[in-house]
Parts: sequence; C-alpha cells; structure tokens
Amino acid sequence: MFKTIEWKNNNVVMIDQRLLPNEEVYRTYTDFLEVAEAIKEMVVRGAPAIGVAAAMGIALGASDIKAKERKGFVKAFEHICKIMASTRPTAVNLFWAIGRMKRIVKENPRLSANELKQRLVQEAKTIHKEDIEINRQMGRFGSKLIKNKSTILTHCNAGALATAGYGTALGVIRAAVEEGKKIKVFADETRPFLQGSRLTAWELMKDGIDTTLITDNMSGYMMKKGLIDAVIVGADRIAANGDVANKIGTYSVAVLAKEHEIPFYVAAPISTIDLKIKHGDKIPIEERNRREVTHIKGISIAPTGIKIKNPAFDVTPNRLVTAIITERGIARNPFEKSLKRLAEGK
Repeated sequence: MFKTIEWKNNNVVMIDQRLLPNEEVYRTYTDFLEVAEAIKEMVVRGAPAIGVAAAMGIALGASDIKAKERKGFVKAFEHICKIMASTRPTAVNLFWAIGRMKRIVKENPRLSANELKQRLVQEAKTIHKEDIEINRQMGRFGSKLIKNKSTILTHCNAGALATAGYGTALGVIRAAVEEGKKIKVFADETRPFLQGSRLTAWELMKDGIDTTLITDNMSGYMMKKGLIDAVIVGADRIAANGDVANKIGTYSVAVLAKEHEIPFYVAAPISTIDLKIKHGDKIPIEERNRREVTHIKGISIAPTGIKIKNPAFDVTPNRLVTAIITERGIARNPFEKSLKRLAEGK
C-alpha cells in the first residue's frame, strides 16, 4: 500500500501526486519552505492531507530553529506558521493543524527550546495517526448509508491520497466493500487538475474496486439513465449552516443529484467544520494558475491569450446536501444544530 505522507528519519516524505498515475515517486523534504511549496504546488492535496503536511512542515522548521532561549524560538516558530498558513486559503484543516501546533508552544511555557522541538514532532505524528483512525471511523458510520449493489459517483479525490490514509469519501466506499457489499464506482475526471482520472481511479484500481471513469459532463446522463444510486464527496471547508466548499464542479453534481432524487453525501472530519463561518458565501475561494486550464501535461489546449478563470473550489448550499458524515456521527438538516452538536462532541 502506498503512503501519502510520513515522518521518516526526521524528514517529511510525500508521494508526488502530480506525477500519478504514470509515476509513483516519493520525495523527501528537509526544510519547511520545501513543504510549504509542495502544498502550494499540489504535490500533496486534499484538506486532511494538507493539514498533516502543514503540521509536519512546522515540526521540521521548528527542529531547525537556532535560538536557544524561548523568546527567540517563539518568534521563529510564528514565522514558520505564518508561511505555512499562506499556502492554501480554502482548506480549513490547514489552519486547524497550525492551531494545534501553536497550542503546544503556548500551553508549555516552561519547556526548553529542545523540549518544544520534540513535542512538536510528536504532535505532528499524532495528527497523522489520528487522521487515519478518524477516516476509518467515518467509513464505519458512512457505510451504513450505502446499500449493497450500489453504484456510487464521486468527484475529485477524497481518498487515501487526500488524507494520511484510507480516505473520507473513498473511506466510506472502502468500508462498505470491507463489509462485503458489492459496490461499483463512477469516478469523474475532475477538470482542470484531473484528480478523479489521475488519482481516484488509480487508488480504486489498486484496491480492486469496480471503477468506471467518466468525464465531468457525463454525470447528468448517467443519473438520468438510472446508473447512479448515490453521490459521495469530500470537503475542504464546511460552514456552520452546512454549506460545503469542495473541488470546483461539486455544486454542479449536487444540483444534478437533487434533480434526479439521488442522495448527496459529504464525508469530512470534524476539523473541516468551521463554526466561525456562518454560511458558504464567507468561505475564501482559491484562484489557481491559469495554466491548469490552458495546459494538460505541459501541452496547450487553448488559444494563446484567451482570458481564464480558475477557481479551485465551489460551494454547495446545504439544501442540496442529504447528510454530512463525520467521525462522530452523521449530521442532517437542520445542520446548524447537528454540526454544532457533533463539533462540540455532544
């Protein structure tokens, strides 16, 4: 089994997702700036995986801080956190992970610089380990919603590659398969970065799960033909009212699912829920490089000089969401109450 990210020999090792499915290359990062760049450039992507990478990047940077006294250490540490926070604005797991790392420093004022370095490494490892178990628990809850002999449509990649391992949306599918259910999957290609065709299809084929690749504009046809029983996607940020920010194109799939009376499920950890944001209009949407739209594998597919828009995410309003699957249970409308209850552990 491949590993998305790990702490190895005091370095951060990540599979380069830009090269999949043709090459399975693992890169070793020895500097926090390299990790920050890897997050920006989509070597690692997916909200939970970004959070883990940020935590490990911060631990890596903290390990290299030269200051011996606490004041100097904290100043350098805050600089590292600021750089890591600037990498991807939409995925709230990034800021959640940074917050956890900051608490280690804040809540241990008597620890020396060396002791803080050790605690930060341990916290990053803990976040990594917890993420895998969270995904498995999410899968156990979500699999209850999946009927035997179902065909599931998924958008983008919300699998082991988007997390520390196992996956959110794909974790639900994996859990259903592990329970003995016969599941088929439609994976849409997910333009412009092709996470569905490059990553989701690759993951599911490795697992031996029956998978069919379709283009993004085929979803409605497949639904109308009665070929899809449910939709499961991940999320990069969920507002307090249940509005869901996910990979661009998710909103279109949700509208189609509603039209065809197909359940639309979101699988995401509690760390993806942002109770400070009341609704989806307040979620910042990252605009990415125009070349992701105009080029595929370095080859131009559009006329030179054409104007480009490339929002990386869209927001699906809560009225289109059937349920949100978390590691603490399943939230349904009214999401303002159910998400708050789950987030607060009640």
